[in-house]
Order: sequence, then structure tokens, then C-alpha cells
Amino acid sequence: MFYDEYYLMLVLPAFLIALWAQAKVQATFSKYSKVQTSGRFTGYDVASRLLRQNGIYDVEITATQGSLTDHFDPSKKVIALSEPVYGRSTVAAVGVAAHETGHAIQHAVGYGPLVLRSTVYPIANIGSFAGPWLAIIGLFMNMPVLFNIGIVLFSAAVVFYLITLPVELNASKRALAGLDEYGILTEEELKGAKKVLTAAAMTYVASALTAIASLMRLLLLRRRK
Repeated sequence: MFYDEYYLMLVLPAFLIALWAQAKVQATFSKYSKVQTSGRFTGYDVASRLLRQNGIYDVEITATQGSLTDHFDPSKKVIALSEPVYGRSTVAAVGVAAHETGHAIQHAVGYGPLVLRSTVYPIANIGSFAGPWLAIIGLFMNMPVLFNIGIVLFSAAVVFYLITLPVELNASKRALAGLDEYGILTEEELKGAKKVLTAAAMTYVASALTAIASLMRLLLLRRRK
């Protein structure tokens, strides 16, 4: 992928914002991973309790290696919690576990944006990698059809990033509501969990900005040519 003024004007600033967001979430998670909760609920305990409170009994909770590798797999109905979350009773662990459980709740109730994201994912996964390359090759070889195919594929990836925003924000909203409603965290601890989830949300915002900037760059290059 070559450099140009559009890369410097659009993509690079978005990329720097993404780096800042990633550093922010790492720092916030690290800070609140040192703050123990008064209730001593582990990430596993919280996920299990929130699932039961929402009448969900067919989702498995497992441990996974790494840090910030937590995720919910709707196809397998598995909440995978990372090492600093699964068996820890910190504010960060509880917040992240509740967030991933929020995704499981979304899946159980058929939350629209989550269903749409799952539908778009296959083509978006291909488009995020292949789309920009096809578009650039189309530009260099003066093949508008190839460029258009690349743009369509990459646009699907951009749509995926945009849909991800309400999905993640809603999961955090569900998480914080559950932690408050069932008295899992104190008011002060809840503020810390909110900071962790807000920092995590910024990484998704940054990813969407980077994708949009990259799409704009390709369209501007096509227009210039």
C-alpha cells in the first residue's frame, strides 16, 4: 500500500487515534485490575449470575489465555474470559465479564444490531483485507470494475465497524445496569467499571474512524485518477 497526501491527511490521524485508544484501554484496565471489589465476586461469578438472572442456561463460561482476549462466541454459545478476568475479583475483571455477558444477553433476545453484524461478518472479514488491495490494483491497472469490487468489499467492512459501535455500547449498558441492579458493585466501584468499559468502547470508535478514513482515501484517489 503506497503513501500519499490522502493517507497523511486521513488515515494517519485516525491510526494515531487508534493507538491512543489502545494505550488508554490498557492503562485503564491495568489500573482497575489492582482494585479489589468489596463483594469478592470473580469474573466467572459475575458472568454466571448475570446469565441466570436473565434466564440464560445454555451459555458456557470458559477461561482463555492472554489479556483483553475476552469475547462471546454466539455460534458456540461460549463466554471466554481471559486470565486477568476469569478468576479475579477486581473492578476491571467484573466490568469486562459483565460486558461479555451483555453480548450473550443480546444474542438471547435477538438484539437487532448484533444479528445484523453477524450477517455482515463473512463478507466484511474478506473485504477488510482484500477490498483495499483490489481497489488499489484496479487504480494502477485502470480497471474500474476491479476498483468497484474492492470498494464494495471494503464498504462491507466499514459497515461492520459502524454496526459494532451500538452493539458494544449496548453490551456495556446492559453490563452496568446488571451490576447496579443486583448489587454486585458499590457505587464507587461501578464508576471504575464504567471507566474501563468506556475506554474499551473508544477502541471501537477509533477502528471505525480508521476504516472510514481508509475508504475516503480510496475514493479520493479514484477521483484524482
